[in-house]
Amino acid sequence: MVLSYAKIGGRIACALFIGSLFWPATGTPAAAQQVSADQIINALAPAPTTRGLTGPEAKPLSDKDRAFVEGLRHRTRSLSLEEGEQVVEMSKDWKSIDLEIVFDYNSAKITGKAEAQLNELGEALRSPRLRNAVVVLGGHTDAKGGEVYNQELSDRRAVAVKRYLVEKFNLSPENLTTVGYGKRHLKDPANPLGAENRRVQILNTPSTQASR
Repeated sequence: MVLSYAKIGGRIACALFIGSLFWPATGTPAAAQQVSADQIINALAPAPTTRGLTGPEAKPLSDKDRAFVEGLRHRTRSLSLEEGEQVVEMSKDWKSIDLEIVFDYNSAKITGKAEAQLNELGEALRSPRLRNAVVVLGGHTDAKGGEVYNQELSDRRAVAVKRYLVEKFNLSPENLTTVGYGKRHLKDPANPLGAENRRVQILNTPSTQASR
């Protein structure tokens, strides 16, 4: 469904991904430090096991939770609000990393500024250690602007990031699940307008953390 943004008043500080997920066009943010493909791999993939040694065991999932996680593969549409909240609750022990992806104000179009970081993410996700991983791309905004606006924009941005990764890096769309959180889960609640809240969170689901 296409929203009529002309009906939504107010300026929204747009950061990356979902909702506000990117930097506002009205100001120049401090340069974000780019995260390399190796850093992304190390954050998302388990440490390689050595013969005779095993890594820490993942927290066991109930049958219901396991079915939910397995259902994240093959998703063609973004998660619903309820499903997104379930991921938040379940993913406290999942491997994850936050990335800053720059969009223009009020836009879900991938910019040249965003491509450098997305290219690192793409290289990481097609590496042998993550090639078969099923990851959740979760977009977050800061607290400025309306809940519905941020929710919808962040979701469109998450979808744009997925499309970019699929088209440029030939990643399987079945392994990338999108969800928009808008401003519901601030990284720094004490600084609700802070840039650190405008982020994309990459989550590796437990069923794929053993990928090599």
